[in-house]
Amino acid sequence: MTDQIIFVTRNRHKVEEAAAICAPRGITIVQNDCGYPELQDDDVARVAAYGAEHVVNRLNCAAIVEDTGLYIDALNGFPGPYAAYVYDTIGNAGILALMRDIRESDSDDRRATFRSVVGYCEPGMAPITFEGAVTGRIAYEERGEGGFGYDPIFEIDGVAFALMGDDAKNKVSHRGRSFTKFAEWFLKHGEA
Repeated sequence: MTDQIIFVTRNRHKVEEAAAICAPRGITIVQNDCGYPELQDDDVARVAAYGAEHVVNRLNCAAIVEDTGLYIDALNGFPGPYAAYVYDTIGNAGILALMRDIRESDSDDRRATFRSVVGYCEPGMAPITFEGAVTGRIAYEERGEGGFGYDPIFEIDGVAFALMGDDAKNKVSHRGRSFTKFAEWFLKHGEA
């Protein structure tokens, strides 16, 4: 038996990652790119909950959204929940330029945390969220052709997400963790 969930996003890369995580558990991800207004808030969990509630009211069926934040210690948590906007505006080159004088030996290092929050909602219920986080560091240069977004500059144990390959990345990434939590809950919730 296969369960199905609508994932509202315009980002096909997120859909591919979510599908790779959920499919082995018997959950089919169906993309809907209808979009939704994004709450401007410093907390990605509130952004995801707001988005999930909005799309359920619009579509009148259960759905998920996902919001991501990148928190760079040396930049006081910037870009945080505005990671997508910052990526679209200055890209990886802009982040690397902001960090060009920051070395590991400085009191502020290159540590960064990626947070992913899946927001789920269905008609008649309050939205719930599932968070995954991973701490790594910002590399000194872009490396690798895989992945998307910040993957060429975010690394764990010296390996950029863009160099890991999809399966390896999904095992350690913020999105892998949030979608795994969601999938495990969804399968149990569906049995109730």
